[in-house]
Amino acid sequence: MVPIQMVDLKRQYTKIKPQVDAAIQEVLESAAFINGGAVQKFAEELQQYLDIKHVIPCANGTDALQIAMMALDLQPGDEVITPSFTFIATAEVIALLQLKPVFVDVDPQTYCLDVAAVEKAITPKTKAIVPVHLYGHVADMEPLMAVAAKHNLYVIEDNAQAIGGNYTFADGSVKKAGTIGHIGCTSFFPSKNLGCYGDGGALFTNDDALAAKIRMVANHGQSARYYHDVVGVNSRLDSVQAAVLRIKLPLLDEYINARRAVADAYDAAFADMPQVTTPYRAPNSYHVFHQYTLQLNGADRNKLQEYLATKQVPAMIYYPVPAHRQKMFEHFGGAAFDLPVTDNLTTRVISLPIHTEMDKDQLDHIIHSIKSFLNNSPA
Repeated sequence: MVPIQMVDLKRQYTKIKPQVDAAIQEVLESAAFINGGAVQKFAEELQQYLDIKHVIPCANGTDALQIAMMALDLQPGDEVITPSFTFIATAEVIALLQLKPVFVDVDPQTYCLDVAAVEKAITPKTKAIVPVHLYGHVADMEPLMAVAAKHNLYVIEDNAQAIGGNYTFADGSVKKAGTIGHIGCTSFFPSKNLGCYGDGGALFTNDDALAAKIRMVANHGQSARYYHDVVGVNSRLDSVQAAVLRIKLPLLDEYINARRAVADAYDAAFADMPQVTTPYRAPNSYHVFHQYTLQLNGADRNKLQEYLATKQVPAMIYYPVPAHRQKMFEHFGGAAFDLPVTDNLTTRVISLPIHTEMDKDQLDHIIHSIKSFLNNSPA
């Protein structure tokens, strides 16, 4: 059996090696390493895929979030509502810009923002909401956008984990994750569903004026060369990474289908096991399974992880310490936030290997190993 990895990027690369190597070679021969043709072409192709007017590439997903908040002219002291159950970057950039993160709880099934909790957290200082499409499940955007419109708030989608995901509105219309809020942000970190071979990110918007501001902020605040209208940053996607992403973008839906097939196999295998709760798939969210995350019910998570390691099965505990309990947010009164769902989830979730190259032997071994542990553990 091929060794099991959380994400097998080497085997994925092997399948597309000739195309990737040729694309990289083309960049090398052009010597257009920064803002070369591959960057613009990738942006145009991603715009078509997402059905959105503007895609602005940048250096990484964290930069994308920061640039979005800078482009919206959020000011020190402004409050930004976000989940605590997420990768730290989501809240980190809020604090970096001297804004105030306001942590709210998540839905216990989807792990995404609880819309009712969002509305309760709004104050006169609230200026934006940052929903996170965690693990590949799209947050419940329709009621969230209604709350934002009611209170005149911006919505910045953290779409680092759900690119390619769909959201279906009550009228039957469908939009891609990241294209519903005022700005969408994503990461092309190598392990993402659409990943490059280094760092990379992008912002999405349908607002022409906002797109122009985003481009300006991402390029030293320049409106024209050497004319700097606002304080900006230096954040760009390099041509080699764009070339790789151009090869992988046409395969994204295929990659998602492969991940969903793995998720289907896990769902079926664990359906009758009371010790685990498999990931929920809301009817209006097309889950792209960046991660496949179980909730354990009474089973010892650490012992399971240790047991799986003895069987050469990697398993990850993502976000064991939620943002509101991190030392970096103590001065915002982080631990004072009452987030019982978040606190509960962080003690119970564990993510299993899921990627585009998984085969039946690997899946069978993972499933057998988990069942063996759970069936021989006290409840």
